[in-house]
Amino acid sequence: MSNHQRLDDGMRWRIVGRLEAGQSRVQICREFNLTPSVVCNLWKQFQDTGSIERKPGQGRPRATTAREDRYLSIIARRNRGATSSQLSRDLYAATGTRVSRVTVSKRLRETGLFARRPAVCVPLTSTNRRVRLEWCIEHRDWSMDQGLPFSSLMSPGSA
Repeated sequence: MSNHQRLDDGMRWRIVGRLEAGQSRVQICREFNLTPSVVCNLWKQFQDTGSIERKPGQGRPRATTAREDRYLSIIARRNRGATSSQLSRDLYAATGTRVSRVTVSKRLRETGLFARRPAVCVPLTSTNRRVRLEWCIEHRDWSMDQGLPFSSLMSPGSA
């Protein structure tokens, strides 16, 4: 038996042709190495619609097209710091397609980009900078053998 491989249109038409010619389903299953349900479903579809084309997949239709997905990827690469919400607004302005920030994140993840919020650091005050500079100047001549004095390594409550 086959392992869930899709039938191409040529094979589908050959199966339908043999069914129309009167060949039994069992013979067709053996000849093409298919399960009986595949042949039965194909024959039902042909009788109902007159076509052998595959039905569209299940699930909710995508909110964006392939072209819009590429556009999102391009603008995300151009502006690396942009958030998903900003990219969503840019897409709406350019194409008129309104999508959520979650959808934007999913589309970027599909292309190998990961939406992230740029981290904001707390700037050092002038006092912090002065104290750091003094410490660096005081310890600039230390070698790797010298470490911090043992008393400075101990926690405040353990002395």
